[in-house]
Parts: sequence; structure tokens; C-alpha cells
Amino acid sequence: MRLQALAIAAGLGLASLPAAAQQAPVVTEAPLRAHLSFLADDLFEGRGTGQRGGDLAVRYLETQAAIIGLKPLAGGGYRMPVKIEGTRLLDKSFVRFDAGGKSVTPKNGSEIVFGTASGKASVTIDAPLVFVGYGAIAPEEKWDDYKGIDMKGKVLVMMVNDPQPTAAEPDRFAGKAYTYYGRWLYKYEEAVRQGAAGVLLIHTTPSASYPWSVPANGFSHERFHLAVAGNPVEGWLQEDTARALFAAAGFDLDTLRAQAETREFRPVDLKTRVHAEVHSAIRRIEQFNVAGIVPGGDAKLKEQAVVYSAHWDHLGMDEGVRRDDRSDHIWNGAIDNASGAAALLAMAAEAVKHPAKRTQVFLWPAAEEQGLLGSAAYVQNPAWPLAQTTADLNLDSMNFVGATRDIGVAGAERSSLYEAAGEVARKMGLKLAPAIPDLSGAYFRADHFNFAKAGVPAFNVGSAVFSGDGHFEFVKDPAKSAARLVAFKQDYHQVSDEYHADWDLSGMVQQAQFTLNLGYAVGNAPAMQRWKDGDAFGKVKR
Repeated sequence: MRLQALAIAAGLGLASLPAAAQQAPVVTEAPLRAHLSFLADDLFEGRGTGQRGGDLAVRYLETQAAIIGLKPLAGGGYRMPVKIEGTRLLDKSFVRFDAGGKSVTPKNGSEIVFGTASGKASVTIDAPLVFVGYGAIAPEEKWDDYKGIDMKGKVLVMMVNDPQPTAAEPDRFAGKAYTYYGRWLYKYEEAVRQGAAGVLLIHTTPSASYPWSVPANGFSHERFHLAVAGNPVEGWLQEDTARALFAAAGFDLDTLRAQAETREFRPVDLKTRVHAEVHSAIRRIEQFNVAGIVPGGDAKLKEQAVVYSAHWDHLGMDEGVRRDDRSDHIWNGAIDNASGAAALLAMAAEAVKHPAKRTQVFLWPAAEEQGLLGSAAYVQNPAWPLAQTTADLNLDSMNFVGATRDIGVAGAERSSLYEAAGEVARKMGLKLAPAIPDLSGAYFRADHFNFAKAGVPAFNVGSAVFSGDGHFEFVKDPAKSAARLVAFKQDYHQVSDEYHADWDLSGMVQQAQFTLNLGYAVGNAPAMQRWKDGDAFGKVKR
């Protein structure tokens, strides 16, 4: 998961709890630290999807679930299968553009990255290239970049992010904040719905909120999808490459970008042919979500449930590296997300001792780093009916720099969870951290979002948009804690995201405690949680 989740810590913990509340489940540091250090160890080889380390992580989690006393799923056991397709691009693949009498073949890795999600080992394309602005269809914004024009068999090139606010409409597409329409996942999904032959996103660091190295690294490894047909070709264009390509075709990229900021925009045929051969090694694998249950104690409310989630996977290891190669080739993912997986184990161990009125489901999704695949599979075939699931509380990339006096609840304001979180914070002697505009789409980049899309109120507890100027009230040595938090930016999705025994986990324990307390608050509440202003994302009606 993303760096953004680290930007907020989680409260002062048990010292400020009233005496009566001390009888509630209490999360302690020792088991959390033990699970964290073990899951982040080289032994687990970065917990990669489709790799031995991922299999070891699943085995560890299901074993611990049994030891803790979580009840198995209806069919017995703790595993939930996730059918995944892995695709690795082969060297003979290429994408070539014929524009204005010129033939341009961008260099894979530095100028373009691409692959297939079609499930086919070989894909050949000869198709027109069409600029579709932001590639968004948003009825609530009265926005349609396609205007009903048939896109079947065409390659779409589009911008990331959303249409920007204007003086006349400062709040369109959530103002400066990201909406789901700005995410690459949405744009790829919409291209599939349009029947396109391919889709290429124009990368800029400000619009994507991350540098070119992020998609470049992602496409250089094996990529994974749920085992359903996707785009024949999909990828990214480096901005300078896109600018030169547009110019060769007789178009100015910036002029078309400006046109795409209006509702009147219509797709532009770039008078360019795309020739592509995409050859891939395809494999189909079965990964597993891990889940266990604490049955509710109320005769009626036990039919409903609250879900706690934290993905177990990271980026794995470079397989095939020589044994005598001393370079680090393991993406341990200590913070992202051995921290959340470990916290859930520590929380579950206490929850089994103190059942809530509603049932509690502890869920460790697979393949989050591959596009939230495990949680997507879960909502398609849940362990508990979604219509009877009151909330999903997700943990991802937790606080490792010390205790704070506030707790981040970005995204909770979309539902009644915000008021519940405020009451829990008050009882713990905390306050809710100041809201920060979601400039990078953090809400849409973690497993809770699949629950939200399916209608279940959900957010990532303790997360907010990462920024160096976020205001977080650290209890001890605020400057040092803030500096360590910002420094982790260099470790995010790198081999350097490793466990350190000197980490101050007091903030991580607090974050876990707050999440568990919130789970009990909604698990014992008279009514289920609801979206504000109707079911904002929901397909499930309460």
C-alpha cells in the first residue's frame, strides 16, 4: 500500500481510559512487535504474490488465527481462494506509433511501459490512437469524455487525475482532492467497458502523485490481475514522450489538455496508428485471503458483523538472483504492511476474550499491492453478507515513530463512522487530526475502498494524505518523529522498508487500540453504520 497511510498516528492509548473501560480488550506491544518482526523477516521473502514467501505468510496467519482462537469460516479453515493471473512481459514486445509520416518506437522502461491484462500470451494491435481527455464518465458531475462515440478497437490515451476546479466551480470533482475518476484503476476499467484495444496514461508526477519510477518499477515485474479479461494493451507514457508523439501528429499536448478541462470536450482522433506486439509469459495461480471470526454475543445482532482488514502481501523478492549476489533483493514490506497484518493478530487475540454484540471478522487480504485484488475477491464472495456488514476498518502502513495526541480518520467523514470515531477518540483522551485535502487519492488506494464500492461504510484508520506539513501532535520529540516519518518516503516500496528493533511502537499500539475500540463501538451500537447523503458508493442498501 501507499506511503500516505503513514502520515497519521493514533492517539494516547490506555493511560487516559476511564477505569471502567480498562476491562475492554487491551492491545499490548509485545505480541504486535513479535508478529511484525517475524512477518518482515527475510525468511518471508517479501511476502510476494505468487511466490514462496506469500505462501509462508498465509500459512503463518492461518496458524496464528487457530492458536488465537478465531473461529474458522463456514467451510472449515481460514483460507479464502483468490484466482489470480500473472503476466510477465517478454523482451520481443514493442509498441510503435506512425504519426505524420514518422515512425516512433518509445523505449520500454524509460519512455513507455506496457503490458496486457487480456490473459493472452500474444496480442497484436493495429489501431487508431484517440485522445479522450481524462477518460471519465461521471453522471453526478454531468461529465462525459466519450460523448457516446464508439471506442471499440481503438487505443485510448488519457490524462490521470480529475478535471480541475475552476472559479465558477471550485468544488467540481472534489476540488483539488482526488476522486476515484482520477485513479489509474478507474481509467483502465473504463477502457474495458468502452471495448478499447488499449489504453495509455500520460504520466506527470503532480497528476499521478508519484514519480515515473513507480509505474516503471511496477511494469518491470510480473503483474497480477483477477482472472477476468482486461485490456489487450495497457500502460503509461512518459510526458515528454507523449508531447513529442502529439507534435509529430500535428497536435499540441497542452492545447488538448486545456480543451479537456471543459464539459464540451470531445475525443480527438490523433491521426496516428498504433502498432503493438505484446508477448507475455502467463500463469494462473491461486492465492488466499485469510479470515477468522469472533462470533457476536447478542442473539439478534450477532447476525451482523464488523470487519477489520489488513493486507499481508508486499512486493516479494527478485527470483533467480544468484546466491553469491550480496545485493538486497527482498522487498520486506515491514511497514507496508507487516505492520497492519501484525496489528490485526494482536487485536484478534484480545477480541476472542471479549465478544462484541455483533460478530467480528478479521481479514487479511492477498495481493493488495497488485491492485486491491484480494479485497475485490472478498466482496464478490464475502465470509459475511455485505448487507449485514456494518463497517470495514482497515489498517495499512502504521505509525512507527511514537505516540501522538491525535488520530487520523480521513475518509470516515463520508459515513456515520466519523461521529463514532470522534466519540471513541474523546473517551481515549484524543482528538481527531485536522483534515487534509486528499491530493493523491489515498482513500481509493487501500483495501477498504472495495468495501466502500460495495456499499459498506469503510475507511483506513490512521491514514491521511502524506505531506511534510501535516500537523500531528507527537507526544515525545515531535521534530524527530516528524523527520522519521518524512524520511520513510525514501523507503516506500523499496528494499529498505525493513524492520528495526529500535522503532518506538507506542503509536502503533495506540492505532491498533483505537481501531479495536472503534470496532467495538460500532459492533455494539444499536444501529448499523450508514453513508451520509445516501449510499455514496453503495450497491448494498440498508
